[in-house]
Parts: sequence; structure tokens; C-alpha cells
Amino acid sequence: MKRFFWMLLLLGATATGSVQAEKADSEKPTNVEADQMAYDDVKQINTFTGNVVLTRGTLVMRAHKLVVSQDPAGYQYATLTAAPGGLATFRQKRDAGPDQWVEGQAERIEYNGKTEMVKLFSKAKMRRLEGKKPTDEVEGEFISYDSRAEFFTVNNTPSGETKPGGGRIKAIIQPRNDAKDK
Repeated sequence: MKRFFWMLLLLGATATGSVQAEKADSEKPTNVEADQMAYDDVKQINTFTGNVVLTRGTLVMRAHKLVVSQDPAGYQYATLTAAPGGLATFRQKRDAGPDQWVEGQAERIEYNGKTEMVKLFSKAKMRRLEGKKPTDEVEGEFISYDSRAEFFTVNNTPSGETKPGGGRIKAIIQPRNDAKDK
């Protein structure tokens, strides 16, 4: 059981860094609520199903299913899957200033704790907010976000490959407040 609790704590620590997290979140406990949980100690896989809600400080992740695995080096990998017809979501406060948030949604969200990459698959959307007002939004079938480099890639197919005729991506970039003052 100790491994299970450490796995939950590590998941929260890695998920927190994936979205320009508020630094204070790393000191908060991780809480997971779900209708069911299964843990395979040999394979180091923890599966939560049914109305899954992961909360750690300002980070809130919601999905139908959450699968967490750990490699031999201790890195965590998480996959959030939506119920049919739904979307998995996350929301977290950013350190960029007061009332700065980032949120995302997709049919499937994957997080790689080793590379600190977040990938959103199918009906993917991410946006930054000042309070409730969106400042930037990106939308497509696949979004890859490198939190270390703060770099987004948006593609028109769920596989992450660009395909002619595969659909269009959408980006909305709002003018910054300091640009309005000039």
C-alpha cells in the first residue's frame, strides 16, 4: 500500500509541472476520487474509473478513466480518458500572475513525467485565462505541449501528423493589456 500512496504523490508532482503550475501546488496533497480503483503492484499500474477527479492544490483533472504507470527510474506516466461522447479536462492556476489559469480538454490526455510533455488527442483544446477571460486558445485534433520549453504544436489529425484535408486548426491570440495602452 505504501507504493500506492507514493505513486499518487508522484503523479500529483509530475502533473503539476505539466501546465506551468503554481509552485505552491507541489507542496499540496494529491486527492483522487473515483467510483472504482485497481492497483497492480507488480506492473506498477494504478487504474481509476468512473467520475475520476484528481485534485492537488489548484490543479483539477477530470475524466472517466485515469491510468497511472511508473517506470523503473520512478518517472510517472498518466493517461486520462473521457467517457464516450465526453472530454477529459484539466485546469490549474499559473504562476504568471494573479488569477492566471491554463485549462485543456480532449478525448484523451497523456502526460509524460520524464519529458514533461502533455499530449491532447481528439477534439483537443487548450487555453490560457485571466480570471474567466480567455487570453489565448488553440484547438485541433492533436495538441502537444512541452512545458519545459513552453512550446505548443497543434496538428489536424489525432495521430499528431499533419494530413492534407485532415481538418483545420484554430488559434485565437488576444492582444495583451500592455499593447492596448500604447
